[in-house]
Amino acid sequence: MRKLLIGAAFLSTALATPAFAQEDAPFTGPHIEALVGYDDVADGDGDLMYGVAAGYDFQLGGVIAGIEGEFADSDVNGAANDLVTTGDSFRLNTDRDLYVGARLGFAVSPSTMIYAKGGYTNAKFEGRFDNGAGTIFNNGVTADGYRIGAGIEQKFNLLGPSGFIKAEYRYSNYKNLDIGQDDFDREIDVDRHQAVIGLGVRF
Repeated sequence: MRKLLIGAAFLSTALATPAFAQEDAPFTGPHIEALVGYDDVADGDGDLMYGVAAGYDFQLGGVIAGIEGEFADSDVNGAANDLVTTGDSFRLNTDRDLYVGARLGFAVSPSTMIYAKGGYTNAKFEGRFDNGAGTIFNNGVTADGYRIGAGIEQKFNLLGPSGFIKAEYRYSNYKNLDIGQDDFDREIDVDRHQAVIGLGVRF
């Protein structure tokens, strides 16, 4: 009988431990989210971006570390003039955007986290270069770059007890995009600014 009571006590303690751990570390575990926001590329015409993301966070005390990946798309246009010669023009249209990186956060309350992030991004672009003298080149470019950002995440009970909402700003830079051809060939760097809202759930 004594062994049975000890076993029952041990089992109840083991079953209760995950619940206590989740309460003490509310930002732990895998999560998925939907993203929507504002996208501005190369100081052009900003437009809507949208995507999905997933990741996994580890919480130790008030510190949260995580990994995340994202797939996004938009139809943003960037433009520039006089890149190679006076009178030329360049138009850049965005396509799909992939991102993988890490973030480091701090729990300012049991339901609120602030964080910084950084990682690798790979994006597709469609470029149209006009040299101003009747010669036009169209280029499809896949570019590698880096992304840094910061945001705030808040538990959001409308999505259930594990739901959350976040607001995030991020900056991306893509280097050596090849535009034009022949004598009008040139490599440029592209800056990208995004302000994003995310809605998600944690498991």
